[in-house]
Amino acid sequence: MNLQDITFQPASIFKKLQEEKLQQLLLYVSHNSPFYKKLFIDHNIEISSIKSIDDLNLLPTTCKEDLQQHNDDFICVNPEKIIEYTSTSGTLGSPVTVALTEHDLERLAYNEYMSFLTTGGNTRDVYQLMLTLDRQFMAGIAYYSGIRKMGGSIIRLGPGVPSLQWETILRLKPTAIVAVPSFILKLIQFANDNKIDVNSTTVRKAICIGENIRNLDCTLNILGKKITSSWNIQLYSTYASTEMQTAFTECSEGKGGHNRPELIIAELLDENNSPVPANVPGEVTVTTLGVEGMPLVRYKTGDICEYFDEQCACGRTSIRLSPLLGRKKQMIKFKGTTLYPTAIFDILNDMKEIQDYVVEVQNNELGLDEVLFYLVVADDTAENDHKIRAYLQARLRVSPLIKYVSVENIKRMQFPDANRKAIKFIDKRE
Repeated sequence: MNLQDITFQPASIFKKLQEEKLQQLLLYVSHNSPFYKKLFIDHNIEISSIKSIDDLNLLPTTCKEDLQQHNDDFICVNPEKIIEYTSTSGTLGSPVTVALTEHDLERLAYNEYMSFLTTGGNTRDVYQLMLTLDRQFMAGIAYYSGIRKMGGSIIRLGPGVPSLQWETILRLKPTAIVAVPSFILKLIQFANDNKIDVNSTTVRKAICIGENIRNLDCTLNILGKKITSSWNIQLYSTYASTEMQTAFTECSEGKGGHNRPELIIAELLDENNSPVPANVPGEVTVTTLGVEGMPLVRYKTGDICEYFDEQCACGRTSIRLSPLLGRKKQMIKFKGTTLYPTAIFDILNDMKEIQDYVVEVQNNELGLDEVLFYLVVADDTAENDHKIRAYLQARLRVSPLIKYVSVENIKRMQFPDANRKAIKFIDKRE
């Protein structure tokens, strides 16, 4: 199979395609989505006046709360056309159901097929999937479908259990893994403890999901450096969400996640919903193209990124998204310092004395943000405690509250109610 990659074409080519698809989308949702039908009427939107990408700012934005409060009104098809019900993880509130038709599943497979090609994937690759493949998790079925479309081989092992992961790697010899980066560190630790030489295995690359492996300038962050300093593999970062049904995936240049312009229009907006220029932080806002079951128009994801618009060294001309700076709602104002959880995670990952953690933020009696670190450490001596506190004070420039907990307690905090994603940030602010 050899589908042409439009991202190597001049930007004018896919801009024209996007504008054609945008007009089709607006006509479609105005007839089939109760939510958008009402939204356009309430805002006196004449969809025939939206002809170009530049006209997008004439349309109102939507957000997570709209999906949570009016979930069913976003669905554009009759129930009998729905083949798969997926849902968001509920990290920032109530989970949202995303309904997919047969067409949407094919689109999803195409998206991941092109993503795997972007990472240099081919029919000779064998992928070990170290992620949830059940519990309405869209990414699991997306990766599986994309690899099938590409013609690669799949080992569906699921998350966790380092011993089983290594037994399978040594027995079936995958060339690539798809995993959460912090779990890759656990694999390395298990290998070291059990005298497994990670660099003598067949694994040559890792598709990293769910966590940052790069700094804003696209250099490897602490987590990425820890992995590659022990395991000589190529890391590829990805960014996606269930709602957008599309992924932004790095090429081997590692300079940002490539946009699929035939599948999604990406805007980065400031506080006034105006587009920001390249290399300026903005909220990732997406308009999905070609989605049948639950398309979205100017949907604000809550994620803060920058974008790069110069041509990538790989030859692709579509914009690229930077690593995630943070989520808009998760920004912490702590003792005069502005923090995002991703920056805190990077600092905690950098200290070998800290084995695992959960960061919790809540309002104090003055209504200000108060931060508490739950930490798992191997050495619970006073000397180690002093070392950790001094390190955090130096890196954060403020002193958070610290509580040391057991491995069992941290796991209960990270996976409440059989949650499918490890929760490392708990927001209790009102």
